[in-house]
Amino acid sequence: MIKSLLIANRGEIACRVIRTAKAMGIRTVAVYSDADANALHVRSADEAVHIGPSPARESYLLGDRIIAAAKATGAEAIHPGYGFLSENAEFAQSVIDAGLVWVGPKPASITAMGLKDAAKARMIAAGVPVTPGYLGEDQSPDRLQAEADGIGYPVLIKAVAGGGGKGMRRVDAAADFAEALASCRREAASSFGDDRVLIEKYILSPRHIEVQVFGDAHGNVVHLFERDCSLQRRHQKVIEEAPAPGMDAATREAVCGAAVRAANAVDYQGAGTIEFIADGSEGLRADRIWFMEMNTRLQVEHPVTEEITGVDLVEWQLRVASGEPLPKRQDELAINGWAMEARLYAEDPAKGFLPSIGRVRDFHFPQYRARIDTGVEAGAEISTFYDPMIAKVIVHRDTRDEAIAALRETLAEGVVGPLISNSGFLWRLLGQAEFGAGTVDTGLIERNMETLTTRPEPSDEELARAAMRLAGTPGNTPWTRQSGLRLNAPTQRAVLLVDQFGRQFVADLGDEPAMDQWPPARETAMDEDGERFTLRFARTDGGGAGAASDGAILSPMPGKVISVDVVAGQAVTKGQKLLVLEAMKMEHALTAPFDGVVAELNAVAGAQVQVEALLVKIQAKS
Repeated sequence: MIKSLLIANRGEIACRVIRTAKAMGIRTVAVYSDADANALHVRSADEAVHIGPSPARESYLLGDRIIAAAKATGAEAIHPGYGFLSENAEFAQSVIDAGLVWVGPKPASITAMGLKDAAKARMIAAGVPVTPGYLGEDQSPDRLQAEADGIGYPVLIKAVAGGGGKGMRRVDAAADFAEALASCRREAASSFGDDRVLIEKYILSPRHIEVQVFGDAHGNVVHLFERDCSLQRRHQKVIEEAPAPGMDAATREAVCGAAVRAANAVDYQGAGTIEFIADGSEGLRADRIWFMEMNTRLQVEHPVTEEITGVDLVEWQLRVASGEPLPKRQDELAINGWAMEARLYAEDPAKGFLPSIGRVRDFHFPQYRARIDTGVEAGAEISTFYDPMIAKVIVHRDTRDEAIAALRETLAEGVVGPLISNSGFLWRLLGQAEFGAGTVDTGLIERNMETLTTRPEPSDEELARAAMRLAGTPGNTPWTRQSGLRLNAPTQRAVLLVDQFGRQFVADLGDEPAMDQWPPARETAMDEDGERFTLRFARTDGGGAGAASDGAILSPMPGKVISVDVVAGQAVTKGQKLLVLEAMKMEHALTAPFDGVVAELNAVAGAQVQVEALLVKIQAKS
């Protein structure tokens, strides 16, 4: 068995691998960039090595630095996680050439499945059904147009070397083909350095079905059943579940059997996923499910398979990489219950899913209700350098309906702040009638985008009522211990409330006392249309992001600077007004937390500022 392991990744998947490795008694080594110096995965490992600046191309994508870190720390093996170098055959070979154990498939298997056209040709030879299409060598525009005309529209143009939804165009009519082809090729050349494409029949009611496979060095290959990943936005998965709704035993046997044949065709070892596209217009049928591609790594959504099978897939990876046979035979694997996973992102659905960058101050989810796989904790920074995923929220229940209810409740109870998250979007998506009925396809989100991203507006009365209920219990928290934020008049009390869409509201309590609670409580309310939403207590005017003990005065919420009352270098006294911020329809005066000097001033009257932006820095008198 491997004794020491370097994880060539970051964030959630690095923490996930470290957790299993430690349970197996394996020493763990993390790598990190400048941006991740204080990240959770770094502190979770037994040892950590700095590998470069924040951009991934200068750190996590530099295979030579990762191999050097493994050798310097005495790590025997390298686990690539997912993304970054996980499906890079050259890196895998370099790891092996360096005398290290590669926790993944053979480099030749990665190469065989890396190009979509070659992979499909291999699958046809192995008797695996593939989508009708063209994947020939003749890449002339005339030939591609003729093939598309022959297949029949709509068709999908896909980059041969593509992935992540890039280099992909749907074409609905022959007249649009030439322009779409040129656009697709430009994007493919820019993203992958390869402008070759293939043509596929576009499925009008597509479902994304994938099968988890696992092979070892002793010739054994098994499947661990299917997942449904049809809830997607711009080809990116949002919610995944296992098993697939509507999958009968005969269809499952056919699809999973095809997945095992696909893995055997490339002498596969380790964890992999065979992805299929299904025409769901008449339910799931074996003759309407076709091979799309293979992911030669562990998938983001692997926890749902773990939950229904009771298998730790990372443990299997480490055992297989150590030369052991698969821990279970096919007849020892079975489906137990239903699992769902939602990908929680720091993004604003109402603004085109723009990333919400900044510090995560509040992060709390009910662990008793769900499995939370994350690389984030309170105080962590969501940066511009990496994917803004906060966590994967996973539930496992006896039935699908119970799993949906549990996942919605977990999202409603969870707290992520002050950043905007897609929690409310996920909550609404799980409540869609189509999803509840199991009649999902990959276009469901786009068809219902307006409904999913339109957010209810609570009335002033409901805000005040919720504030009174939520902020009435005394407590000693970091927020009550801080000072520096004062709202309008000394007698006025206000609380900040956050809903499940990440929005913040200020409610005036007048002379009523209000203290902070932790963990935050919840209050369910309704808007005028009967839309349910959840309000959580965040903080009172006794504290918050307005000030810190080190003198950094941060914006407590997004807003506009109305006035600035000090200049850089000016001496100030404790309680002196520094500036006035207009936010949530109220004016907030930010004051000095102690006697000192204005060491830094970033606020300008009229400027819009984001939550937790550094406005003023006060240096204490020596």
